Amino acid sequence: MRNKSTALLGLLLAWTTSAAAAPHWSYEGQTSPENWGKLNEQWQTCNAGKYQSPIDIRNPVAGNLPPLDLNFSTHAKTIINNGHTVQIAVEDEDDFKLDEQRWVLKQFHFHAPSENHINGQSFPLEIHFVHANSEDELAVIAVMMTPGKANTALETILNVLPEQENQEVPLNQKFALESLFPQDKHYYRFSGSLTTPPCSEGVIWLVMKQPVEASEAQLKRFTEALRHSNNRPLQPLHGRQIVH
Repeated sequence: MRNKSTALLGLLLAWTTSAAAAPHWSYEGQTSPENWGKLNEQWQTCNAGKYQSPIDIRNPVAGNLPPLDLNFSTHAKTIINNGHTVQIAVEDEDDFKLDEQRWVLKQFHFHAPSENHINGQSFPLEIHFVHANSEDELAVIAVMMTPGKANTALETILNVLPEQENQEVPLNQKFALESLFPQDKHYYRFSGSLTTPPCSEGVIWLVMKQPVEASEAQLKRFTEALRHSNNRPLQPLHGRQIVH
C-alpha cells in the first residue's frame, strides 16, 4: 500500500510542478477530459474509474463529523503557473488530524470555475489544499470562493503570480492562510480521485460547506491568470455516499 500511495503523491506533485513532463492533456479540444483515458494507457482510470472527482454534492448522509482543527503556519517555497493551474508548494508545516492520523499540507492550487458543485451550484473559484499522511495517502480540502469582500491571502498570491507560463518563482515567505478558509470548519466527505490525469482513486475529499469571499476584481484577475477554464466536468457517484 505504501508503494501505491507514494506513487499517487508523486504523480500529483509531478503534474502540478511540470506540465510539460507528461503527455499533453488539456481542458478543451482533442486532449480534453473526455479523452484523457485514451491519451495514455496509464490514464485509463480517467474513463473507467468508478470513484472519480469532482462531483455534485447532494443528499449527504448525517455522520455528525466534527469540524476540522486546522493548524495554520504555511511557509511557501515556490509558485508556478504551469498552464494547468496556479500552484504553491509549501514546507511540511500545515496539518490537521483525521482518522487518528496527521495530514500535512504539500501544496495548494486553484480551479476556475469550481470543479465540485454543492447542490447544483458552481462557484467562481475553488482551492484544493493537498495533504498527505505518513503513508503518502492523499486528502484534499476544497474551499469554494464567492464574490464579496477582498481576500487578504488571495491578494498576496496575486501579487507574486509569475508573468510567464511554466516560470517557477521561489518564495521565502509565510502565507496567512486563515482568510482562505471559512470560519465554520464543517465539511462534506467522500472518496474520490485526482481531478487530472492519471485520475488515480483513493483520495479522501473534504469539501468545506461554507464558501470564502474574494472581491470581483480578485476573482477576475485569477481567472485571467489561468487564461482558460480548468475545471474537469462532474463525475457520476456510482453509489458513493457523501457524509457530513
